Amino acid sequence: MPFALLLLGLAVFAQGTSEFMLSGLVPDIARDLGVSVPAAGALTSAFAAGMVVGAPLVAGLARRWPRRGALLAFLVVFLAVHVVGALTGSFAVLLATRVVGAFANAGFLAVALVAAVDMVPGDAKGRATSTLLGGVTLASVAGVPAGAVLGELWGWRAAFWAVALLSVPALVAVASSVPGGAAGGPPPALRGELRSLRDPRLLVTLLLGALVNGATFCTFTYLAPLVTEVSGLGDAWIPGVLALFGAGAFAGVTVAGRLADRRPGPVLSGGGLALGVGWCALALGAGQPVPVLALVFAQGALSFGVGSTLITRALYAAQDAPTLAGGFATAAFNVGAAVGPWAGGAVIGAGFGYRAPVWVSAGLVAMAPAVAATTLRRLERAAGTKTPLRR
Repeated sequence: MPFALLLLGLAVFAQGTSEFMLSGLVPDIARDLGVSVPAAGALTSAFAAGMVVGAPLVAGLARRWPRRGALLAFLVVFLAVHVVGALTGSFAVLLATRVVGAFANAGFLAVALVAAVDMVPGDAKGRATSTLLGGVTLASVAGVPAGAVLGELWGWRAAFWAVALLSVPALVAVASSVPGGAAGGPPPALRGELRSLRDPRLLVTLLLGALVNGATFCTFTYLAPLVTEVSGLGDAWIPGVLALFGAGAFAGVTVAGRLADRRPGPVLSGGGLALGVGWCALALGAGQPVPVLALVFAQGALSFGVGSTLITRALYAAQDAPTLAGGFATAAFNVGAAVGPWAGGAVIGAGFGYRAPVWVSAGLVAMAPAVAATTLRRLERAAGTKTPLRR
């Protein structure tokens, strides 16, 4: 893999730490700012919602910008809003910083995904995607637990300061190593790229990605209270449990990256089935610490293995949208990241307890094949064609 691609992964690591770190900070933020746990969990949904809107919008605006300049601009905004978030005493301001930070993150990731696949041969998109997403999974392994430790020692604001500091070397790395121009000459017409959204393969792949990611974030956002209130583990276990999920995620992305280009079918079918079974097992066994620890690792691997493969398939399906493909994929996956925490918070707020989000995750994965098949049939009927899902 090109060295510049690894440096993009460093920047994604900083941003992934910000997106995921609230899983270990939700109870602390709720206590400090005087809001409920589900309300604090909505900060994750707000970030994801900003990613949903921001990814295609900002990618469309930045499609003619030099890539290095666009990436640097997004990183500067991202750093600034984390400084504001660390200083504020207002939940409303903190919520606003999450949305603005998400716009910056969305723009960065959308441009970085397109830049990454342009750095490698045409049949290596899976490996390029997995390398870039490795930054996200490493954030789960190291950044998120470290944020939880900082929260325990010095409060949740310390984690926001840490993300701001992490963004500084990422800025230097991007400025010094990422090519400055837009590859391949002027971009195609925006209207033509948007028309590619009519492709049934792309739409169904994006829908599947939203459902799988919704299941992931529904449980992950409330993993800290699950292991402390249901499994009976102490607060000191939270960083380790989050790191275990992240280690599984890194393993899943690494393995899937080697298979996504050549054998996506077995990853999606077998991995999807195992993912649904795993969420059910976690919900049933949440009261037993040892099974929980094993299942947290397994679900991290399966969630990110299947999810990264779906991102790769979306990039293949969106070949007629070379500058917006990353925006499409980022938006779809963050639809899930917005809906998942909201759904988890809703069932907790309704009094069903901290196991309930895990059951919601199981339901989202279980319904994915039926929803995808029904959607594909309707799209094919509307288009008057029979377009296969796989390339």
